[in-house]
Amino acid sequence: MVDDVIETEAAGTEAVAPTEDRGPRGRGGDRGGRGGQGGQGGRGRGGPGGGRDGDRRRREPRAADGEDGQELIEKLVHINRVSKTVKGGKRFGFAALVVVGDGKGRVGFGHGKAREVPEAISKATAAAKKAMIRVPLREGRTLHHDGYGHFGAGKVHVRSATAGTGIIAGGPMRAVFESLGVADVVSKSTGSNNPYNMVRATFAALEEQTSPRTVAQRRGKKVADLLARRGDISVAQAAADADAVVA
Repeated sequence: MVDDVIETEAAGTEAVAPTEDRGPRGRGGDRGGRGGQGGQGGRGRGGPGGGRDGDRRRREPRAADGEDGQELIEKLVHINRVSKTVKGGKRFGFAALVVVGDGKGRVGFGHGKAREVPEAISKATAAAKKAMIRVPLREGRTLHHDGYGHFGAGKVHVRSATAGTGIIAGGPMRAVFESLGVADVVSKSTGSNNPYNMVRATFAALEEQTSPRTVAQRRGKKVADLLARRGDISVAQAAADADAVVA
């Protein structure tokens, strides 16, 4: 009896042992193999995915470099941080105001909003480039005549100046004149000091600028006749100035 029990237990052990060995090796090995393939696949999928994201991030600066190839002057006028209170805390955002010009009579402004500062500036710059206007300049350095512009509570007075005066303006107005290419101007803001209102008021004053040639064409006269009516120059000098007027 004892021998039969020993043989039965030995047989049972021998019968069960291979099954336990085959079970973990077969199923566990398959699972391990699938897991390994899945891990490799995950790395493979993650690799190309990360590569595509990396390519997108690398392509964006190239597009910006292409746009900057136009030799435009970019001025960051103001950047504002705003926050929104949510359930988990505060969510911050940024708003940027940018002025863009070519320094030769073209200027524009734009604003952009984003979660990050660089993205907000990029949006504002793109908006400014799309909204550029052309302003006629006298001798390429100052305005042709005095002007007044207002937007909301912002009120701005601009005056032409003689050579060597420089840019007498502060804050957002200086950024606009530097981007426009004005070297001599006298300006005064008498209203709101909000940068958005000041910039819009300045652009309202610049949009009213007209050149002697435009006025002469509208009135059917010569440019020299209009310049001679100033009274402080002679007819010959007026004729010379009329030949120098190109806008």
